Amino acid sequence: MARKFNTVKINKRGGLVPAGDLLFIARAAKEAGADAIRFGNRQQLLLKIPVERTVAFCDQLKQQELFAELNADMHPNIVSSFAAENVFHQSAWLREGDYRDILDAFTFRPSLKVNLVDKDQCFVPFYTGHLNFITSSLPNYWHLGVRLPRSNDVTHWPGLIYSYDIPAFCAVMEELMAAVPDNITYPMDVMVKGLNERRKFITQPVSEELQLPGFRLPYYEGFNQFGQQTWLGIYRRNELFSLSFIEDLSQLSAQCCITPWKSLIIKNIDPAQRRDWDYVLNRHRINVRHASNELNWVVEDGSEEGLILKRMLVSHFDREDLRTYGLCFAIKLKPGSGLRGSVVIRKLEGKITRVAMEKFDILYTKDFNPNTRELVLFRSAVKREDLGTYLASLCKYYYESLQDHGAVNHKVYREETQNIQSATHTPELLLHQCRFCKTIYDPAFGDLSQGIEKGSAFDSLPDAYVCSTCESPKADFESIILQPEFQK
Repeated sequence: MARKFNTVKINKRGGLVPAGDLLFIARAAKEAGADAIRFGNRQQLLLKIPVERTVAFCDQLKQQELFAELNADMHPNIVSSFAAENVFHQSAWLREGDYRDILDAFTFRPSLKVNLVDKDQCFVPFYTGHLNFITSSLPNYWHLGVRLPRSNDVTHWPGLIYSYDIPAFCAVMEELMAAVPDNITYPMDVMVKGLNERRKFITQPVSEELQLPGFRLPYYEGFNQFGQQTWLGIYRRNELFSLSFIEDLSQLSAQCCITPWKSLIIKNIDPAQRRDWDYVLNRHRINVRHASNELNWVVEDGSEEGLILKRMLVSHFDREDLRTYGLCFAIKLKPGSGLRGSVVIRKLEGKITRVAMEKFDILYTKDFNPNTRELVLFRSAVKREDLGTYLASLCKYYYESLQDHGAVNHKVYREETQNIQSATHTPELLLHQCRFCKTIYDPAFGDLSQGIEKGSAFDSLPDAYVCSTCESPKADFESIILQPEFQK
């Protein structure tokens, strides 16, 4: 009989993991029968613990005041850009102490996704949360982008939020959002009024528009230097870090950071210990020089199917010697997983169970910037074996588009060809778009994930039809006109 396991999720806010905590977790997990640990997209720790030993393991965590959830994610981890600080950039004013002070002041466990991100870095995504705090030019004040659950629309708060008000601010926002039914528009002025009625916060007016950097994922693996500091980035192809390796690492390091790319960054490495680090990496046969086109992927947490597909596509990229610099790729196999990338490979859900018959949509974000949430369809219902070819075509389109002073002309590809035909005499096209996540329903493609055949007019869809991305009802789709210049 196959052994059964529970998934234990441990939140370490902001991805900051003291080496002592990491060592304790590794030893307790080994004692409970685990042999490896994973890290999640929200900088959390994930462990597979045998069912019969789960209770004892969770009790040990509780005694160390380590928060864990069992087969659940009711309280998403707080994401921060601390991993990038003094590794890829130096913030204008945000320091380690600021991160720690804010994170330590959370006396409750948020059920909303909270992000704390410096505006000048491009390593940690900006808008993957519901409450997205982004530093302003004014020290100790933050811009705030609000995204309601089950929505892709980000609305910016009309004022700047003071650093040490952030935890209490999030607590009040949880109360407000808990009262909002799913898929109901919540105007910003109503939200501001509701918050002010509950509590007054220190704010400053927004004196300058938030400007975010273009996306360029830095190479985050291996031994590197930033200023006088040496740091080490560790990525694992199968996302598994052996607990024996984590034990050895924890005894050498005082400062470990989990990244949103499911990797580890070790900061402040003493140059005198370099040989000790080499010994540990050699002992556990840890490779720290993977190709860049393998590091720029995001896969759903714990998804072996996603990792298999990723390996297949990376292998295709290697054979083609394909350039992917400036892009990142997301494999989305489950609805509502919330993954974002410059390019999204989204599995079509249906009654088909054979891998050979699976179909995928290929989408990309506006300007190929993963920090935007507007998706554009590139190809629909692509067979698994054809994904590599079409992704190579999309990469080619991206680089050709950048030649025009960095401007990307967004067009929906509708034919099995790489060429973009002239649209001079093409009439306007009426489509329907989800008003929350901006997914477009095109009758030319239908929606195979819900059994909707090609050629099905929107008006003929059943009342029970929902958005294939965010599951909003049919009533939340709005008519849009696709201008000729955006048609194929």
